[in-house]
Amino acid sequence: MSPIPTIPPPHPDPRTPRLALPPLACDTHCHVFGPDAKYPYVADRPYTPPDAPLAKLQWMQARMGIARAVLVNATPHGCDNLVVTDAIAASGGRYKGIANVDASFSEAEIGRLAAAGIVGCRFTFLARLGGRPDMSRFDTVVRRIAPHGWHVDLYLPAKDLDGFAPVLDRLPIPYVIDHIGVVEARLGVDQPAFRALCERYARDPKCWIKLTGAERVSSAGAPYHDVVPFAQRLVEIDPDRLLWGTDWPHPNVPAMPDDGDLVDLVALYAPDASVRQKLLVDNPARLFGFSA
Repeated sequence: MSPIPTIPPPHPDPRTPRLALPPLACDTHCHVFGPDAKYPYVADRPYTPPDAPLAKLQWMQARMGIARAVLVNATPHGCDNLVVTDAIAASGGRYKGIANVDASFSEAEIGRLAAAGIVGCRFTFLARLGGRPDMSRFDTVVRRIAPHGWHVDLYLPAKDLDGFAPVLDRLPIPYVIDHIGVVEARLGVDQPAFRALCERYARDPKCWIKLTGAERVSSAGAPYHDVVPFAQRLVEIDPDRLLWGTDWPHPNVPAMPDDGDLVDLVALYAPDASVRQKLLVDNPARLFGFSA
């Protein structure tokens, strides 16, 4: 019997977006959950998702016009990355993955993940997902993954960036900050947290940012137009290290979004088609190593 979910499922019938995505458009942040009978959730998970298997993700992405994806293993699956590597193996080269690893992973185990299409690993810094990781173990993982060309994906709020400046400055590999640093749109683009994010992005070429999680950042709610000025400011700084994604199936959101709304935001983030090409195709290909 499957465990009872503690969070809602994704939108059952997202609308077809008005924006036609370019060929090879990539969703750089999405998840697959279960099914629990095949890919069990760990006992100490911070939440229990409803099953959101690969077939449902593929259905949503086909409706949105998404051709490629980066699957981010989320906390309910712990450090078992099979749900992601199996999806990559079934994708015909269209998927890459971000794993959950810790200091117990040997170099050989990391090498096997790399051969299976994993290109980075994720660390979360949110209290509800376990809080700050052990930084000595963080450093150990970074040393082990660096030879494989991986990056680190950081669920790190922008309000905490200054406190982690020494850690980020000494990283020998690229790092990606999730969900626009989960800033609060109601506080405006001049809030200290977003200024810190912009300053770091402008000065550190190792820093990439995901224009994801609009439903998390927004204070106004759908269709999340209050998030647009934040994305536009980052595009003004540099469009070459920005990434876009859906965050499907949207775990732990204040209100479940329609993925069609999230796709249409890209036209507002980047009215210029050449910039959208960077956000959706060129930048993901460069960071994640998709073939031409």
